[in-house]
Amino acid sequence: MPWQLLKYGFKRSHDEPRFFPEARPLKKHYDVVIIGGGGHGMACAYYLAKDHGITDVAVLEQGYIGGGNTGRNTTIVRSNYLTPEGVKFYDTSVKLFEDLADDFDLNIFYSTRGHFTLAHTDSALRTMRWRAEVNKHLGVASDVVDLKTLAEEVPYMDLTCAGHSPVMGALYHAPGAVARHDAVAWGYARGAYNRGVELHQKTRVLNIRTDNGRVCGVETDRGFISCRQVISMVAGSTPRITEMVGLSTPIEIYPLQACVTEPVKPFMDTIVVSGSLHVYVSQSSRGELVMGASVDPSVLHSTRSSFDFTEGLADKMLDLFPFVSRLNVMRQWAGMSDITPDFAPIMGVTPVKGFYLDAGWGTWGFKATPVSGKTMAWTLAHERNHELIEPFRLSRFADFDLVGEKGAASVGH
Repeated sequence: MPWQLLKYGFKRSHDEPRFFPEARPLKKHYDVVIIGGGGHGMACAYYLAKDHGITDVAVLEQGYIGGGNTGRNTTIVRSNYLTPEGVKFYDTSVKLFEDLADDFDLNIFYSTRGHFTLAHTDSALRTMRWRAEVNKHLGVASDVVDLKTLAEEVPYMDLTCAGHSPVMGALYHAPGAVARHDAVAWGYARGAYNRGVELHQKTRVLNIRTDNGRVCGVETDRGFISCRQVISMVAGSTPRITEMVGLSTPIEIYPLQACVTEPVKPFMDTIVVSGSLHVYVSQSSRGELVMGASVDPSVLHSTRSSFDFTEGLADKMLDLFPFVSRLNVMRQWAGMSDITPDFAPIMGVTPVKGFYLDAGWGTWGFKATPVSGKTMAWTLAHERNHELIEPFRLSRFADFDLVGEKGAASVGH
């Protein structure tokens, strides 16, 4: 038993502060309103207060903190993307992740595992080589490995894939890691609150008011708030929010499902992804196998899970890891993935003055949590896009200046 817990048990009074604040009334005015109390929203609030001294901020969450896509993702962190813009952005996020536990004084269960992206075809192997060269050029550790290395590092995997799609090699990304998604959101939320930010759960945004093309306030189910800056960080609910300000985006919403098995003795110390089979798997600190696939095939604003997903995932998983046939699936769930045509996010300023957008994250939003919060906080403070997110501006679709990240983002969560 930890000594701190034993000491706590013998104390007559317990003066530990609440992890989260008690609910309080909304003020009539805030300098900044952040819509969305997930990881991105909380990170933005945290860095607004910490880096820029902006604390007159309200975070509005229609449910509870981290209850949306933050609590429904599969916690993989990596930076082995295909474009220079993506690699620089996500590598910054990995570096921020590595220091978060110290920043928060909270264990976020960050665990560097190494990340294997399998290639089953000649074309997939060419893409892996392409990604490795882009990564190495930008100082990110990624290498193409052969079957011998895979057999040594992942000995429990059937490289023949039951004869259906034999593995030909893989992209190995040493910094690939996993973290506790709830702890990341909670750490940012507590840090923001301790610096003066207000967190309002169970508060639904009904409309955003504008005056002469500028944001002037937010209507909620708890009353009206005047403000000069609003940032939307709501993932799958983005179309509902952007419609309030008359903003058109190319985002489409697809359900993304995942599941976990019953806990088993730790054996899997790496992350394995197959873009061709549309599966990925890692093992949690509790011993569960965390598994997922690509997004569902139809546009749907829903978090309903399905048997069809479990059946299809199991078929592919058994090809790669036959022994998992003995494990029971304990839980499955779904989130709403907001996906753009070029599989890169939309970030920064918009044509509506004072309205900022952080959206289009698809299946890769969790790994961007720290860098998204930090760069969007800088963008709000300076009222112009941070250099890291300029390539992800909304206007790129009108300018035909797309980022083109599908080759590294479509299933490699």
